[in-house]
Amino acid sequence: MHATRPHISQTLPVIRQLDDTAANRIAAGEVVERPASAVKELVENSLDAGATRVRVDYAGGGKVMIRVTDDGHGMEADSLPLAMSRHATSKIDGSDLLDIHTFGFRGEALPSLGAVGRLTITSRAPGQEGAEITVTGGQIGPVRPAALNRGTQVELRDLFYATPARLKFLRTDRSEAQAIADTIRKLAMAEPFVGFTLYDTDGAREILRVDAEQGELFDALGARLGRLMGRDFVDNAIRVDIERDGVRLSGFAALPTYSRGSSVAQHVFVNGRPVRDKLLIGALKAAYMDVLSRDRHPAAVLFIDCDPHLVDVNVHPAKAEVRFRDPGLVRSLMVSGLRHALAGAGHRASGTVATETLNAMRPEGIAAGFEAQAPRIYQMDFASRPSLGAMRQSYAAQAPEGFAPEALAEAPTPFTAARVEPAQGPTDTPLGAARAQLHENYIVAQTRDGMVIVDQHAAHERLVYERLKKQAAEHGITAQALLIPEIVPLSPADAQRLLDHADALSQLGLTLEPFGGDAIAVRETPAALGTCDARGLVLDILDELADLGQSATLGSRIDAVLSRMACHGSIRSGRQMRAEEMNALLREMEATPMSGQCNHGRPTYVELKLSDIEKLFGRR
Repeated sequence: MHATRPHISQTLPVIRQLDDTAANRIAAGEVVERPASAVKELVENSLDAGATRVRVDYAGGGKVMIRVTDDGHGMEADSLPLAMSRHATSKIDGSDLLDIHTFGFRGEALPSLGAVGRLTITSRAPGQEGAEITVTGGQIGPVRPAALNRGTQVELRDLFYATPARLKFLRTDRSEAQAIADTIRKLAMAEPFVGFTLYDTDGAREILRVDAEQGELFDALGARLGRLMGRDFVDNAIRVDIERDGVRLSGFAALPTYSRGSSVAQHVFVNGRPVRDKLLIGALKAAYMDVLSRDRHPAAVLFIDCDPHLVDVNVHPAKAEVRFRDPGLVRSLMVSGLRHALAGAGHRASGTVATETLNAMRPEGIAAGFEAQAPRIYQMDFASRPSLGAMRQSYAAQAPEGFAPEALAEAPTPFTAARVEPAQGPTDTPLGAARAQLHENYIVAQTRDGMVIVDQHAAHERLVYERLKKQAAEHGITAQALLIPEIVPLSPADAQRLLDHADALSQLGLTLEPFGGDAIAVRETPAALGTCDARGLVLDILDELADLGQSATLGSRIDAVLSRMACHGSIRSGRQMRAEEMNALLREMEATPMSGQCNHGRPTYVELKLSDIEKLFGRR
């Protein structure tokens, strides 16, 4: 006997038509999650209006007031009441829901905001007089004349006053303000030719200000990212620009040695829209899988542009997720494009490694950020000739009989270093010529304008690993036949999903065959894995196929084995190397892609410029 559920009426329910206010409040629950969501919707409307300058003011973390002002084309007075109606929009005509070239298209944002707060819109179209309309809790007021130079100003006060229960789910003013700032930064990344200003009226301070950038797209984007993410990111990132089958991937991807402890520095945009899609984030992680450890995350700002008909942006209320018609094409483009770009960087490592090294060498006060203090002077001024003469005479008076003062200039000091014959090698190459080996593990090389310190084991490990991968790609993965095939029972859908990828898995050394009913038989496994859990491997691949449509599990496991082989087969720490061996290692590093970091993402070398070294000793 089933227990009666108390929230279900026992009488016959009556179907009712919700009024517009209730419908808009329900829609607001999906569209407007927090103040940052309201800012996002309003700023996107400004961008759709062709604004070149957008200003956002807020108070109380956006709960008390949000004001967005732009210089776009504005709206006519007669259009203001219609703009506050649900599903009214100028972005599409409704004939093709995939032909979307704007941020907004549903016509839900403004009526939703008006339903849960006090909304005032003031706008002026070119050649028209300014007009204003107010909506309070879903009640639309009359249109009134207003003064405005150009564009539109939207002011939202007392967000969620009409739905007080939603206020309990909001965080502190500081957290909500931080979310607003993050939203503006993302939109500013996507629109480098638009200026943005973010102002906190409570503290009477400007949180963010970026002017419209000039120049070509990549130059403007680089300048904008330098302002928003710091010059370190741009200086240690590589440009990405690749197109395949109508889909273009562009942007900046940081070198592996410039990694982060979390994914906060990962920004992906689809047709200019910031998204947080698991397919794209997974592809970004897979592209760096070979050069980063599991606890590190790449930094990247990437833009995917394609025909609007190839992507559906109408699958998430806040449009934070998208669905591609061919997700495999987009994923493979991201993985292969990023790997190609990283390989093109060659032996390059991030400059922040050298900066951290120099900071570690500086005195504590400077390393802690007190550069404003006067630097210490370690080098004395040169003495004058009279002073040198007086000094010689002083020493001569105390010297034993027969001592010549003139010999002081030529007398060797007790600390004169022994002469060392330099190793042969060109210093005008990127990694220079080997000069010494320290602690049987670190190679010191001299470059044209500085020095390089190489971790011989980490560098050679990367070189051997790349060599093994190249051999595996050219000659294939050797498979080992199982004496007794492993039978893995699965559901019909799972079995078919695996068999659809059987050819691709076979190229990696994993041979699968149908085995009656819904089970599959594992006939061969990659020899590089040795004795492995075939059933567990198959289930892991199946989970990844169900989640992403593709699997990198088997390939990553094989790469992990090759990495271990490279580690054991590389030059060990503690081995003394001859000069020609050290120079040969440097030359091979210069010719090998991604040799700037080991298999775990750590740098293989540190480059110090002569000017920086001289600063350490107070010479500059």
